[in-house]
Amino acid sequence: MGKIAVSVIVPAHNEEKYVVRCIDSIKQAASRVKCGVEIIVVCNRCTDLTAELAAENGARVISDESRCIASVRNAGIRAAQGRVIMTIDCDNRMTDGTIREVLGMLNSRKYIGGGAPIRFERYSFPLWLNDMMCRAGFGLTGLYCGIFWAEKSSFEAVGGFADKKAGEDIATAKALRAYGKSIGRRYGCLKKNHLINSTRKFDDMGDLLYFKLIFRNAGALIKAAFGDRSGYDKLMDELFYDYNDKK
Repeated sequence: MGKIAVSVIVPAHNEEKYVVRCIDSIKQAASRVKCGVEIIVVCNRCTDLTAELAAENGARVISDESRCIASVRNAGIRAAQGRVIMTIDCDNRMTDGTIREVLGMLNSRKYIGGGAPIRFERYSFPLWLNDMMCRAGFGLTGLYCGIFWAEKSSFEAVGGFADKKAGEDIATAKALRAYGKSIGRRYGCLKKNHLINSTRKFDDMGDLLYFKLIFRNAGALIKAAFGDRSGYDKLMDELFYDYNDKK
């Protein structure tokens, strides 16, 4: 392995069921490039074997106890040795050519950074509807997320991931796009590779999960739009920050 050029940041909260397969997907993608690739698993309030499994499988493990995914990702960025930063959630996977394509796009100097298309690891009619909504949203805004990628200096220039408990991905994409525009580069999206998105929440709670949540929590969502985030934050805790506590 050559000098570390790419750092892949993996935030993880009690992800012992998924951390090895995520690391394996990164290793497979790393085998397609000649530069050094480090994997940094940022353990967030883990009480299971996530840290041990990550270390055993070649990742560098650090810890961040924040209840804010942006802070967890930023801790990984600060620790990164690579010129290029990529992020992926621990229950997801990347396809084999992901790192190679990211390096090609960044080395072209046309792109400030970007995201990746999202494809579910299995499909049903409700999941196809979710997929179509994701594609439409990303296509209309151009703010692709999933796997974030940019040079470390670009993340530093925008202050890292936006300090928000939820919606930090869109806010960060907007910041990177604005910064890129200021220096004549575009915010892009991978064309040949994609994020393999976990369906574990759908497996646990049904494929209509997000449609039901929108219906059941319409009041909290409306209140959040007008500044009262108490109900919305409780929902985010249940779905994300505390989700693996009950496993």
